[in-house]
Amino acid sequence: MFSSSEHTGMRRILVIFLLALGVGGAQAAQVAGVVVQVSGPMTARSPAGAVKVLQAKSEVESGDTLVTAAGAYAVVRFIDNSELALKPGTTVRIDQFAFDEARPEADRAAYTLVKGGLRSITGLLGKRNKDRFAMKTASATIGIRGTTFFLEYLTGKGDLDASPGLEPGLHVHVSTGGISIVNGAGEFRYDSGQFGYIKDDRTRPVKMFTNPGMRFAPPTSFGDADTLTP
Repeated sequence: MFSSSEHTGMRRILVIFLLALGVGGAQAAQVAGVVVQVSGPMTARSPAGAVKVLQAKSEVESGDTLVTAAGAYAVVRFIDNSELALKPGTTVRIDQFAFDEARPEADRAAYTLVKGGLRSITGLLGKRNKDRFAMKTASATIGIRGTTFFLEYLTGKGDLDASPGLEPGLHVHVSTGGISIVNGAGEFRYDSGQFGYIKDDRTRPVKMFTNPGMRFAPPTSFGDADTLTP
C-alpha cells in the first residue's frame, strides 16, 4: 500500500509527464517538404531559434526559415508537389504550410521572402485553392493563378549574389500562368512573359516585356530546371 504522501508524489509526477506530452504535441510542426537538391551550405531555423544544417533529403517544416549561403542554389519540394528553388544568399520563411489531399478546405501555403531570389512552381494546393497561396515581401504580396514565377527582392544592404544592375525592391517575372501583386497602391496583374518591378509597399508596379537584368541560373547538375538570364 502507498501512503498518502506517496500517492500525492505519484500524482504530481503523472501531471508533469502529461503536461510535457501536451507541450511536445503543441510544438510539433507539420513536415512541409524535403530538400531535393542543394549545391552548397543551407540551413533551417525553427520558430524557437534552433538551427539545423540541410542537405539533400532533409525535411523542412511549417514555420522554418530557410537560408542559402553565397553560391548555394537549392530546390525544396513540398508535399503537394509544389517547388521553391532558391538562389544563393536567399532567406525565405515558411509562415504556414498545411496540406492534406483529402481535406482541401484546410489548405494553406504562406511564405515570406525576406531577401534574395526564388522560382516558385505551383503544386496541387495552388491548383485547387489558388486563394490559399501567398508569397509576401516587404514591397508586396503575390498571389497565383496556376503559375511558375520568379522573384528577386533586394534590400540594398549587402545583397549576396544579386543580379547585377537591379534596383532595391521587388523584381518579378511570370514564366507560365499569372500572378497578382497587392500592396498599398492597389492590386495589379502580371501575365505569362511579363516582368515587373515594385519599389516599395506604397509604389505602383512597373510592367515590362523584356528582362531588366534578373538572373536565375542553377548549376547544370540541377537538370532541366527553368533558368532566367538577362
